[in-house]
Amino acid sequence: MIDGEVVESEGLRYTPAGIERVVFKLRHTSMQQEAGMQRQVQCDVPALALGEAAKQVSRVQPGQQVRAEGFLAQRSLKIAQLVLHIDNVTLK
Repeated sequence: MIDGEVVESEGLRYTPAGIERVVFKLRHTSMQQEAGMQRQVQCDVPALALGEAAKQVSRVQPGQQVRAEGFLAQRSLKIAQLVLHIDNVTLK
């Protein structure tokens, strides 16, 4: 689970099998505890939503705050970059 702002979205598209798909970017900003000190963290997280989750994400506008739930996986067999695969997204 991660909270953040939707900063980019490709919009609703379909896979060759006809499944809804949305690729987007989530910007997370928070304060975290590290080595006993407060640290501000900011990162952009590439994300992918399929099926019902894609329908949820397609209704979210860039700039809106969301809570995304899902899992991390590498982009493809050849590209090791991590992508957050979304199971559920809710507006904050």
